Amino acid sequence: MSQRKIIHADCDSFYASVEMRDDPSLKGKPIAVGGSPTGRGVVATCSYEARRFGVHSAMPMAEALRRCPDLIVVRTDMAKYRAVSKDVHEIFSDYTDLIEPLSLDEAFLDVSGVEQCGGSATLMAEEIRTRVRDNLGITISAGIAPNKFLAKVASDWRKPDGQFTVTPDDVQGFVRELPVTKLFGVGSVTAGKMARSGLNTCADLEALGAAELSLRFGKFGVRLWDLCRGVDNRPVRPDRVRKSVSVERTYAEDKPGLASCLDQLPSLFEELSQRVAKANCGGRIKALTVKMRFAGFETTTVTRQGSGLSQKLFGELMEEAWARGERPVRLLGLGVSVNTDDVARQLVLFDELVP
Repeated sequence: MSQRKIIHADCDSFYASVEMRDDPSLKGKPIAVGGSPTGRGVVATCSYEARRFGVHSAMPMAEALRRCPDLIVVRTDMAKYRAVSKDVHEIFSDYTDLIEPLSLDEAFLDVSGVEQCGGSATLMAEEIRTRVRDNLGITISAGIAPNKFLAKVASDWRKPDGQFTVTPDDVQGFVRELPVTKLFGVGSVTAGKMARSGLNTCADLEALGAAELSLRFGKFGVRLWDLCRGVDNRPVRPDRVRKSVSVERTYAEDKPGLASCLDQLPSLFEELSQRVAKANCGGRIKALTVKMRFAGFETTTVTRQGSGLSQKLFGELMEEAWARGERPVRLLGLGVSVNTDDVARQLVLFDELVP
């Protein structure tokens, strides 16, 4: 198999960049795009000026304002961001049809065999970034590498408005110095376990060997052995198959009891039904799930097998979830799992809806 050439393109502070483009008075100022600070709004994204104060995405907006009193809060405008995202992806499509969107603001591009820019993925990334900046008024960073894992890591190397290339000859030296936290699947719990064992870099993992990694981390150890050596054979997949469809809402005021939670069920069910219809997966449903987050942030999910949408079954699951906490509820979610042959990828079940 010939060597792949993968670009990971990632827009810089996407929502905030679009807002600053449309309102130049915001440039150079700490801004956060998201929900209302007087309710339970959270930061969707923020400018780099705001990040200097410790503001970050998913932070409650009220906390963001405490950290940065001069923070300018801008409410989200998803229709606008989707339109800009479409324009960005149209630029991508001038270089390859092998585009795997990860979100509105990032995607993998496989440019192997593409003849533009003399076949140089580095030059293609530079050209894409220039066109996005000149034509759309926002900036984008890029990572270029022989596989998706390394390209995604590299795209963060020189943010914002930069790019970094990992050539095949650079892979070993580049990976050995990477912190284990850069590896897919290594969250805070696993990273803490590794740190306690003196495993801080990919070189530390590689030194253990494949057998020891499997012994310590089970099936995930096999994946770690590949990643710590820079191996990632996953293809760029423009035809990503959905494994789930969901909807959830965070409420400005807690729902005090089960009855008030059940009152929300019809509207949640209607929205989920619309999403399932849009995804054309109603005939492939295999399980239904209710998610409930209580006032103290404890979260529970209840899942039951099912072959189709059922508001009655969701109601029963909601009752079961409530019985686990019997406290005021700040978030409710409904979701379905979908039968698919694509078992190589795990998608997040719930997409947070910022109030």
